[in-house]
Amino acid sequence: MSHTPAARPRLLTSPDGTPFRDLNGNGVMEPYEDQRRPVDERVADLLRRMTLEEKAGMLFQTMIAINADGTLVEPEAGAPDSDPMRASTTAMVTGKLMNHFNLFGAAAPRRMAEWNNRLQDLAAANRLGIPVTISTDPRNSFVDNPAASVHTEGFSLWPEPLGLAAVGDGELARLQGDIIRREYLAVGIRLALHPMADLATEPRWPRVMGTFGSDAQTAARMVAAHVRGLQGEALGRTSVAAMTKHFPGAGPQKDGEDAHFPYGREQVYPGDNFDYHLIPFEAAFEAGTSQIMPYYALPVGTEYEEIGFGFNKDVITGLLREKYGFDGIVCTDWGLVTDTEIFGAPFPARAWGAEHLDRLTRVERIIEAGADQLGGEAAPELIVELVRTGRVTADRIDESVARLLREKFVLGLFDDPYVDPDKAAQICGNAEFTAVGLNAQSRSITVLKDRPDDATAPLLPLEPGVRLYAQGIDPPVAARYATVVTTLEEADVAVLRIATPHDNTRTSGFESFFRAGRLDFTEEERGPILAVTTAVPTVVDIFLDRAAVIPEIADAAAALVANYGASDTALLDVLFGRTKPEGSLPFELPRSMESVIAGNEDVPNDSVDPLFAYGHGLRLS
Repeated sequence: MSHTPAARPRLLTSPDGTPFRDLNGNGVMEPYEDQRRPVDERVADLLRRMTLEEKAGMLFQTMIAINADGTLVEPEAGAPDSDPMRASTTAMVTGKLMNHFNLFGAAAPRRMAEWNNRLQDLAAANRLGIPVTISTDPRNSFVDNPAASVHTEGFSLWPEPLGLAAVGDGELARLQGDIIRREYLAVGIRLALHPMADLATEPRWPRVMGTFGSDAQTAARMVAAHVRGLQGEALGRTSVAAMTKHFPGAGPQKDGEDAHFPYGREQVYPGDNFDYHLIPFEAAFEAGTSQIMPYYALPVGTEYEEIGFGFNKDVITGLLREKYGFDGIVCTDWGLVTDTEIFGAPFPARAWGAEHLDRLTRVERIIEAGADQLGGEAAPELIVELVRTGRVTADRIDESVARLLREKFVLGLFDDPYVDPDKAAQICGNAEFTAVGLNAQSRSITVLKDRPDDATAPLLPLEPGVRLYAQGIDPPVAARYATVVTTLEEADVAVLRIATPHDNTRTSGFESFFRAGRLDFTEEERGPILAVTTAVPTVVDIFLDRAAVIPEIADAAAALVANYGASDTALLDVLFGRTKPEGSLPFELPRSMESVIAGNEDVPNDSVDPLFAYGHGLRLS
């Protein structure tokens, strides 16, 4: 049964304390007069009536889980409270008075909508009934990483942002943002923890797949289009707010290591290219992004203090607030304050450069730096202590609370935070959205090579019905295009689907989700691939979540194509000529690991003699 919220007064919108009234005689409860007041007036009125504890609860946005049936997550009796993924929803909403949550996990769209309504009911029972803002990492692509993206069944499926950059069509990026907006709205999500405006200047960095590639101008166009797709031309009741990340650009990680981990804490600029990484953020500001997330890392060898960006007053106040004039919400990346566990293993706070500080002082530094909200934390009591001991002023807290309240009002959450589960089931992943996403997957396919060394004609497109040997492709899907055979001896052509390599030594716990380190295949990994390419003309399709080093495979393949998240159908539509590929490489493919290591982390496409240059991509006749 669908959960339908009962009509209830939301006292917060009635400054005189009067409940909602049936203004039109139609049984619909509406707030008395308050909806008609200017937003700034509503914010000021509510701010005056909030206690310090209620304000403190607003400054934290942590993870919240969902049950598959759409019910709220509550711990079993006697269960440990150390796992934030199983924290009590009621304790966070009615105890800690929090009303911003990052949805972790998924359920069917109908159940997600029902969950939203239950959560809003719970929040409405608090003294002021402040509605909840639900946020999410990307849900509409293939990769599932608990720190970066949540592949969600029932939503339309798109290539990773690299694929949109490969197509280079700003209108496609805007359309994707708009479709995501409609799917998020249907289930109650009002804040997108995307786009990533970072640049893929360091090929080994595990987060490359979430970027729009290595070129700042291309990324700027894509970022601006994505923001406009989510928010429209101005933030309003039908918008999903965009939190653009990770300011001031997270790409130039030392040795390509990730800043989730202590060995990846440093961000470096050996090419003196700091300003290049700001270009996509400047486009996000122009597009009106509502929020900004600073990165974990600490800058090394720059004019800025060597402390993590979330603690960095030079960057948040000096650069973001003062130089760029950004007056929107600044929310830190997740988990800067509290050591915890993830998947049963210790996971230290990402307090890079502030490791020596206690939790209270870390929060003080974050607030002093100019951030409004702490991501991945649930400790309002620390804000209360800072104010009551005089270390942070009440006025400073009010400044951030006002920004957060204003966004809730502008989004219309105070007036109606509920969604229709029936509509959610109809909207999310509907036939139109699915078809557009599938077409985008095919369009982003990048043809790198299409001619066997000893042939005079290209291999692609393949002839329908050809005898096909396939690895990494679902046989029933392949059978819609070709005669599928099970041995190389029977085949006219082979298709292999492979992925960019990574260091297999990082195979346990949270680190295993971050495909880091080497980009080249070992001899043992190459052997089975080359055995196929020598036996029969072979199309090799490689998933480029990072810039693979593949000279031997490129030489041996009859045709070589790249994808950035594409289903078997999307790929085969291209290989058999049903859809034209439009992709061009969103970063160069280096010829060797030596050239990768010799490159500057902050400079795009600077390897010597790349195997395939930035922008390379063939077009099929």
